[in-house]
Amino acid sequence: MPRSPFIKTSMKSEPVKLEQIYKAPVSVIWEALMDKNQMKKWYFDIDKFVPEVGFEFSFEGGTEENKYVHLCKVIDVEENKKISYSWRYRGYDGESLVSFDLYPEGDQTKLVLIHSGLDTFPANNPDFDLKNFEMGWNDILTRSLKEFVEREFSNR
Repeated sequence: MPRSPFIKTSMKSEPVKLEQIYKAPVSVIWEALMDKNQMKKWYFDIDKFVPEVGFEFSFEGGTEENKYVHLCKVIDVEENKKISYSWRYRGYDGESLVSFDLYPEGDQTKLVLIHSGLDTFPANNPDFDLKNFEMGWNDILTRSLKEFVEREFSNR
């Protein structure tokens, strides 16, 4: 069984923290994180996205039964190193922070994702349960993004 990418998530107040190694250079991962046309192939279909501090964007996601409009604002950008943005839901209390940090490791890249502030979301909504964020990010990073960037890089 493969090793879990989860580093530490013991309580709801703890952030979701994952790391994943990709067989592609930082520039390929960065492009996948920044280009809205690439993002829709592994993440969400985001209408407009500009990796600049202060840029606000939104997208829809959730379960088949419950769709949520995610409202985000870019907080920090360091080219080929880091992007962070706020993450909240239209019509719900709470605001969290998502950070993607990239580290070159030879011809590979380590991505560390931290999603903090999850305890600010309504506790009475099971869709906002920590395990759902863990499962979602795990699928996005270890399957969707990994397959996308490694396929993209191998085709170059």
